[in-house]
Order: sequence, then structure tokens, then C-alpha cells
Amino acid sequence: MLSALLVGGPGAAADEPAEAAARAPRLYTPEPNPDALRQVLGLVRAGQYRDAARVTAMVATPQTVWFGDQSPAEVEKLARDVVKDATRAGAVPTFALYNIPGRDCANYSAGGAANTAEYEAWIDAVARGIGTRDALVILEPDALALLPADCGQDDAEGTKTAARYAEVNYAVDALEPLRGTRVYLDTGHPGWHAVGSIVPRLVKGGVARASGFYTNASNYHTDDANSWYGKLISSCIAYVDGGGDAADCPNQYAPRAEAQAWIDAHVHVPASRMAHFVTDSSRNGQGPWTPPAGKYTDPQDWCNPPGRGLGARPTLRTGDPLQDARLWIKTPGESDGLCLRGTDGPEDPERGGLDPKAGDWFPQQALELVRYANPPLL
Repeated sequence: MLSALLVGGPGAAADEPAEAAARAPRLYTPEPNPDALRQVLGLVRAGQYRDAARVTAMVATPQTVWFGDQSPAEVEKLARDVVKDATRAGAVPTFALYNIPGRDCANYSAGGAANTAEYEAWIDAVARGIGTRDALVILEPDALALLPADCGQDDAEGTKTAARYAEVNYAVDALEPLRGTRVYLDTGHPGWHAVGSIVPRLVKGGVARASGFYTNASNYHTDDANSWYGKLISSCIAYVDGGGDAADCPNQYAPRAEAQAWIDAHVHVPASRMAHFVTDSSRNGQGPWTPPAGKYTDPQDWCNPPGRGLGARPTLRTGDPLQDARLWIKTPGESDGLCLRGTDGPEDPERGGLDPKAGDWFPQQALELVRYANPPLL
């Protein structure tokens, strides 16, 4: 029944012509969340066939496989199984590694390795699992955009922040040299750090030895905003590599014509030698949510915002010499966590109910994403 509802096959980029998609490298489609399939069957039984087809198309689109909290033995086996399955399908898998100590500042997605040694052992296990097969690695979302020093977790000497940089560098050096692996480092999103703020963190995190960086993971900024932010960051990294100061780089809020003129005057490195980037379009079809003015003390615009839609389909053919891929990094349909928006809760006041915990399937949000997808799913 489910196969009859599929629109396009796993690994295909739905917004590309069939011939072009056949020629391009394909991205891997993992097994869907079982609760997504239960939602599809429930929609079919209720006669909501169009929504059932939309949700099916969503889970049949290439997405990222997330690893975190598993033991080294478990994550090694899981990674090996995925790369083998992807190889059989002629596709390239994307992994989000999410296990760094102090993950998410001990907030909604708290967890991760207990210490640096435990984390390094975990990364070594991932590397063994991937081996010589192809893979894209989204290394530790929020690891650089949200340092321990940013959330009051560090001591006066900056011990935990120094450990964070050491852990990110270790992962780069363990994974990037693998024959088919490309590693990308965290920048948050275009509405967070200015270019001059995030570039020193990327440099300190070892971006020079990685394939590049990613932006908008699990967020909602438009493809245009993400691509421009990526270009500015890549240009600034090249400028810093040449001896410049990141504080001199134009940020994402500067007039574009002025910023482009600065790039033209100061960056003369070919795109092939610059840091490349990938972006997340899993939930950006309607752009960011604008909370009602004055309604919430902490609107949490990143947390299960209403009325968002799926964005453009994942692809390794972006047409941009600096952008290696557009991906669905966040698994669309899975909750961001319990969103209280500054209230005592326990319900999400914007949705009028209790949000599922982080990573659990959120049927209400899944329907919004497929109904407001831009471009449309069907």
C-alpha cells in the first residue's frame, strides 16, 4: 500500500528532471521513523489519501542519519550497515554526529559523551564503521555556534571550551582523511552569529582540514539567505587564511552589493581552494516563523514553530561552485522538544497541546510540513 503512494523513488531529488537526477550522484534515503508509517496508515484509513501520499513522499526523500548516545560498538555497526546499504543503492549517505560532551548546553537535546576520551573513542568507532565508503558528515550541530562559554557552563579558565575545540579537531582529523568522507563544521544559522563571529570559531575548529561547513541545521532560513551566508563565510575564511582579520569581513546584514564589492576586492582564491558548504532545507519552505509581537517572554522561534513547510529537495547538484549539497539535515516530522515559550507549561501555548519530546514523531507538525511544502510535494 505504501509503495503505491510514493512520489519518486528513494534517493531521487524530486525537483530535478529525471534525466539529470539519473546522471547525478544520489543521496541516501534511510528507513523512515516507524511512527511516520503509522501516521500514513492512519491517514489512509481516514480517507485522507492526499495527506497520506504527501507524508509518504516526505519520508521517501533523502535525509540525514543521526548518531548519538550509542556505545562505540553500536555506532560502529550502525555506520557500517548504513554505508553498505547506501553502496548497494548507489547513493551517498549523510550522517549527523551528535554526541559531543555538553551537547546542547544540557538543554532540550542534552546528552553526549561523558568526557573527551569517551568522545574520541566514539569518533574512532564511527570512522571504522564508515571505512573507505562515501559519506557526508555533519559534525556536531551547535558544537561551535553554542560553546560551553556561551551558556555559562565553563570555568574561568575556559577549560570546557578548550576541550570542545580539541574534540572537534580530533573528529576532523579522524574522519576527513577517510577515502570517501567529507566533513562539515557547524555555523548555526544566518540569524545567529555574524560572519566575523563564527569564522574564528571555524578556524579554531579545524575547518582548514575539513571539506567545509554547514548552515541552518534544523532551522528555517531560506535557501537564498543560507547560500549568501555560506558565500560570505567561505570568503572570510579565505581572507583570514591570507592573513586578514575576520573582523574586517562583511556580515550577512550588510548591503549585498557592498559585501560583494568587498569580496571582489579582497578574495582572489579560486572556489576549488575555498571552504565549501552545505545547507539544510528540510523545514525552510516558508522561511522563519515570526512570533506574535509581545505575546511570549521567550517565543522560542526555533522550537516546533507552526505553519512551516518542507523546503527544496536534497541534491548534490546545487549549481554553486562553493555549495556541495542541499540536504535535509533535520528529520522533518520529528519534534524539537517541549516548547513552553516562557510559560510554566506543560503545554505549548502556540499549539495548545503537549509537544512530543525531542526526536519523537510529531504528527501535527508533519502534516504542516507537507501541506505547506515549497515547492509542493505533489
